[in-house]
Amino acid sequence: MKVEDWGLIDYLTAQKRQHQYVEEVIQGVREETLVICSHHPVVTLGKKARPEDIMGWTGQIVETKRGGQATYHGPGQIIAYPVLNLEKRNKDIYLYLRQLERSMELALEDVGLESAGNPDSTGLWVGDKKIASIGVAVKRWVTYHGLAINIEKDPLAFTGINPCGMSQSIMTSLEELLGAGYDRDKFKESLTFHLLDCMRPEAFVICQEGASISQ
Repeated sequence: MKVEDWGLIDYLTAQKRQHQYVEEVIQGVREETLVICSHHPVVTLGKKARPEDIMGWTGQIVETKRGGQATYHGPGQIIAYPVLNLEKRNKDIYLYLRQLERSMELALEDVGLESAGNPDSTGLWVGDKKIASIGVAVKRWVTYHGLAINIEKDPLAFTGINPCGMSQSIMTSLEELLGAGYDRDKFKESLTFHLLDCMRPEAFVICQEGASISQ
């Protein structure tokens, strides 16, 4: 899988480029691509967003085709958009979501943090605080959108919205959990490594076999 780092990029520009990549992967003229980036402050609305999710946010708002409700994106996050073909991964969207969570769990383990998914909500939690959100879309089995993990504490983050339908107070960041004891670039490298590993078609087979054994 190819990796592209788009740096700090406007959300609408990134969304348009993602849509182009999806079409090209569907047509077989582009290899699967993992995009890493961050965005200028923006609130995006998923398919389940409700009017009450916005409670005073005055910045940019963008409607999307991803799952989930309202969430915030900003420069203090690392965002990953895997554009990959689930036909090579047994068309298993549920397992794809779990693999996104797993990649973040492993990256957080690398900095000494234990995290877990929530059976009632996608995303990733450290204790009772949510550190990452997931919202994906799929077109003809090719994925887009993805995950956002909070790195730096951002004064704008989640103000004026109910993030994913929850209270703003549940959100946390790597900076808040580790203080000065983190390195953004190293964490990005770790997350990219684990995403590439967890997105391998063979990794899906291993996880499916493990699930069958445990049932």
